[in-house]
Amino acid sequence: MPNETRPGDPSGRDSSRRQDQSAPLPNVQEMVLVQFKGHRKGYYNNQRGVELTPGQYCVVEADRGRDMGRISYVGPGKPEWWSSASKQGVLAVATTQDLERLHNNRGDEWEFWDICQEKIQYRRLDMNLVSVERQFDHKKITFYFTAEKRVDFRDLVRDLAAVFRTRIELRQIGVRDEARLKGGLGICGREFCCSSFLHEFVPVTLKMAKVQQLPLNPGKLSGPCGRLRCCLTYEQSVYNDSRRRLPRVGANVQTPKGRGSVRKLDLLAETVAVDIPGTDGFLSFSVDQVTWEKNRDLPPARRRDQGKCHKGDCPHKGDSKPSGETH
Repeated sequence: MPNETRPGDPSGRDSSRRQDQSAPLPNVQEMVLVQFKGHRKGYYNNQRGVELTPGQYCVVEADRGRDMGRISYVGPGKPEWWSSASKQGVLAVATTQDLERLHNNRGDEWEFWDICQEKIQYRRLDMNLVSVERQFDHKKITFYFTAEKRVDFRDLVRDLAAVFRTRIELRQIGVRDEARLKGGLGICGREFCCSSFLHEFVPVTLKMAKVQQLPLNPGKLSGPCGRLRCCLTYEQSVYNDSRRRLPRVGANVQTPKGRGSVRKLDLLAETVAVDIPGTDGFLSFSVDQVTWEKNRDLPPARRRDQGKCHKGDCPHKGDSKPSGETH
């Protein structure tokens, strides 16, 4: 028979079907960034091809149900976002009835707050209730709180479940998450970065402030949350690149005015202040006007054990010592 196909024949229908299934599908899906109450964000895919624009409210898949939030971004997104977006998607654009239900949920959350506070005081738990969020489909209520230590809230969960007759989730958060949920204005006069455009927190260290030559004043380096400000990381790469092009403080450099030692750096202007013997004060030169040997001509590093005596190699061995003085 001319149309007969055999197993393993590449020209057969089964083989072509297997090839189609193994071929990668074109990435035509859209990434949707949805923002919920308390500036909580989530990543979703638009598998159904719903027409979406930033600023709209949409209904999305949630934990064992549905939730509703405002669209902040629609586009290809970043590769790391797809790990969570591939598991959940957008269902539809919110209707007028959906918006009314969301408004009623926000009103009920104030009552839930008071009830939870009463239960916390009754159980005498050392915790601070921060926010309450009711899921759009009424299948879950989440209570956010802060505490200095771990809290055993199992009895509290049972008390709340008996009152609301739904799933209860108590989530302990940190002070940075608390600032993001509450929102506010920073020292720059703008809205908190964590409440506006930051998707996730990044580690901030005091070394960043030292590299940027900022005064190590905790009041100026810390945000309202009490932690180092997130904005210290924004220009850190620029300062690191500038540090690589400049000599280190203490290095001996050759300048048009003679040879001297670096006393100060200006990372933004990329200039160095050099102390040249025979001149008054420090002279400023651009990085193009000085030459130096990298990793050389630096003052010798001071050893931590300098001034201490070790077994058999004490430099003061044989010296006369006053009575009672030891090395």
